Amino acid sequence: MRPRLDKLPLFWRVFAANAIVLALAFAGLALAPVTVSAPVAASELAVLAVGLAGLLVVDLMLLRTAFAPLDALADTMRRHDPLAPGARAGVPGDPDLAALANAFNDMLDRLETERRESARQALTLQEAERQRVARELHDEVGQTLTGVMLQVEGLASAIPEELRDQLDVLRETARHGTEEVRRIARRLRPDALDELGLHSAMAALATSFGLPIERRIDTELPLSREQELVVYRVAQEALTNVVRHAHASRADLELHHENRETVLTIRDDGRGMASGSLPSSNGIRGMRERAMLIGAQLTIESRPGQGTEVRLTIDDPPEDSNPDRCVA
Repeated sequence: MRPRLDKLPLFWRVFAANAIVLALAFAGLALAPVTVSAPVAASELAVLAVGLAGLLVVDLMLLRTAFAPLDALADTMRRHDPLAPGARAGVPGDPDLAALANAFNDMLDRLETERRESARQALTLQEAERQRVARELHDEVGQTLTGVMLQVEGLASAIPEELRDQLDVLRETARHGTEEVRRIARRLRPDALDELGLHSAMAALATSFGLPIERRIDTELPLSREQELVVYRVAQEALTNVVRHAHASRADLELHHENRETVLTIRDDGRGMASGSLPSSNGIRGMRERAMLIGAQLTIESRPGQGTEVRLTIDDPPEDSNPDRCVA
């Protein structure tokens, strides 16, 4: 009986609820030993009030049951997060509500597809611009600073002894500037990822932060170049947050493949934070957008005093997919 009622249109379910209430009122007036005089006595008015309250309770219960699928659909709409795709509204048996839920799910499909494509185009342009800036830093600024260092070395034999300390300071400044430009260029565009692969690039990344990082990285991973770049960028941003904000003494970086999933996990032993107070910074938003780009799941778990864990989960692609698609 209940499945049949669930398949009734919302209009007829509301009509049935009101009909039941009216039928109960009619039966009460027709069968109950209740009389109403004119004018109404206080005892009669109390009986009528109790009957009205009972009918309202019955009507409320019936209408709440009838509108429950609509409330569930509205709750799904309110909780939907554009950066956490995949959540869909349940399709109830009511044909009217089912049509509304299906229309909402179709809209989410279109929005997520369009957002993923627009994010792919934006990140493609961003990576291309990073590559251009990194190349110019290396070829222009880096070469200029290298020339300055050579000129300083050439002046070393001709400069007076009393200016030798200043020359050493100038040499050290030029050397530090050259190293800083190269470091920035490497962070803008990971050459190791293009030349040596993800395993070597992640190993080099783990050693570039000045923090003890224990790494466990599988050498063979079924990832496309696009997915490798997302993994690298998420790891880079997560480790940057650890160094800048976590006050951690160590961190763990793990990248492995198991059960048709590739999972990147970054943990630290820092100060952590309450799960409801995770900041919506540009860095975290960027990680979530990159995860959405490849259809991955990004979760961030943190507790005060117990550190933070960032986990990126990538499902294996279908057998007929193209593994070589890339954003840059």
